[in-house]
Amino acid sequence: MGLKNETTSASVQGRGHAPLIVQVVRQYVPGRGGLEDVVGNLSRLLLARGYRVRVVTCNSLFTGRERLLPSSEMIDGVEVVRVPWFGSTRYPVAPQVLRHIRDADLVHVHAVDFFFDFLAVTRPFHGKPMIATTHGGFFHTKKYAAIKRLWFRTVTRLSCLAYRAIVCCSRSDLDLFDTIAANRTVLVENGVDIGKFAGLAAPLPARRMITIGRFSVNKRLERLLDLTVRLVEKDADWHLDIVGSPSDLTEADLRREVAARGLTEHVGLHAAVPNETVRQLISDASIFVSASEYEGFGLVAVEAMSAGLLPVLNSNEAYRSLAGQHSIVRLTDFENATKAVEAVEAAFAGLASDPETMRHALMEVAGGYSWDTVVDQYTAVYRAALAE
Repeated sequence: MGLKNETTSASVQGRGHAPLIVQVVRQYVPGRGGLEDVVGNLSRLLLARGYRVRVVTCNSLFTGRERLLPSSEMIDGVEVVRVPWFGSTRYPVAPQVLRHIRDADLVHVHAVDFFFDFLAVTRPFHGKPMIATTHGGFFHTKKYAAIKRLWFRTVTRLSCLAYRAIVCCSRSDLDLFDTIAANRTVLVENGVDIGKFAGLAAPLPARRMITIGRFSVNKRLERLLDLTVRLVEKDADWHLDIVGSPSDLTEADLRREVAARGLTEHVGLHAAVPNETVRQLISDASIFVSASEYEGFGLVAVEAMSAGLLPVLNSNEAYRSLAGQHSIVRLTDFENATKAVEAVEAAFAGLASDPETMRHALMEVAGGYSWDTVVDQYTAVYRAALAE
């Protein structure tokens, strides 16, 4: 796609001098996940506020890289451009991104990966004002921790200098990035689509748990299965629904884990299902569980609260931050199955004692993360960056 076509396609969204914000992100629709949700919601609301928006992303999903997606299309009014990539899914190399930022007024990079570093290194050539959102950096697992720390303190530190703002989407990210870019950091916690699952949790307390997210090693889904084994031993009514899309774990991997524990009747596995199915599963559940070792923010936990699900979360940094702000959030150590069982049973007992009050409190907490508030914070960051 040449520059002439790129500029023309951008103008489809609006004429005149409305700023063009180019969102750069490694994965987007039809991919499903927290990153895709954030960029999709932000883009949609920026359009409603008069901005022009383009999303630049990789031309295939990491779960099916052999199937190429359309090079460009309009999704919910947003221009989506997809570029070839190669290398690791953790650091997808896609230099053609430069072709699609030439007419940008501002470039907004999501996550700390190849795009973050490459657009920083090439800024003397493209000259575009840029901001970036951290989305947890790249510390999602403990694997290669020493190398990651060295990279963060050197390469990431230098890359940050090219950005007019480093938007941290959680307090834990703010603490982390303050160590290398304190004069550029700003806290804008992720927005949540609180209408998507609003009030859907089971009206009467049920011994039914749900977890939602990618089938990734760092989500530690096997620990949720171990938890379910222990719960079922005490009460056969307990059930767990695992909802998500394959990542570095496949559906077959998880089905083997479920079968090995004799949980076929007590665990439902739902891969890449539509939102209507997710809504139905939530309507049967009372508790949201996550054994994740690392989260950038914990968006799905807030979505769960908007449904009226009581969250029982692994005590990682992001979830500790969330619980520190909202005492209704329950924390435990899922590595210790005994502690996890006690936490889930206590959460269920608390919910059963006053379900209506608990549901109202959970939904009220989630309401504080409405996208309407968050997009106003982002547009303020955009205006400041464009004014420099």
